[in-house]
Amino acid sequence: MSDTREWSSRVLTVPNALSFLRILLIPVFVALIVDHDTSRAGLILFGVVSATDWIDGWVARRTGQVSELGKILDPTADRLAIAAGLIALVVRGAFPLGAALPILVRDAAIIVAGAALLMRTRARIEVRFVGKAATFSLMCAIGFVSWGNLGMPLEHAFLALGWIAYGIGIVEYAVATWAYAGDIRRAVAG
Repeated sequence: MSDTREWSSRVLTVPNALSFLRILLIPVFVALIVDHDTSRAGLILFGVVSATDWIDGWVARRTGQVSELGKILDPTADRLAIAAGLIALVVRGAFPLGAALPILVRDAAIIVAGAALLMRTRARIEVRFVGKAATFSLMCAIGFVSWGNLGMPLEHAFLALGWIAYGIGIVEYAVATWAYAGDIRRAVAG
């Protein structure tokens, strides 16, 4: 068996451990965010958890540890972290519900459609670059807008950057959603 195929079926890899760790840290940053005394620490931890999305993928590709579990676990960890962070920040009053809903609804729809496709056909949709770019833009937007709304240092600059990143991210999300919908249609037809 080739080394690549060995890694493909493995569960215990460094990238998968990073994804599991990101999921385990979700309740920690949520608890910190909603507590008025620890919101800054929670927002910073949310940023760190979000940033590790790029790290686990990079490690997987560089070390040849790309696994089938990782291809599902990594985007799942992203969606869970974004959803949990957004809900906590909305509850805390740091991010507007109207700006959070398009992200949450789109992610829920993609997760449901992807899970149904996986269960029905065993086909899996590959992550697209535009989807990764949208996730990056929106994670930055969520963090920056929340930082500004919580009155942290340089609040006006962070708010401006955050809303710019949000606008870019929402457009990228729409493009990615359209592309993923086409991928799903092709997978079901095939």
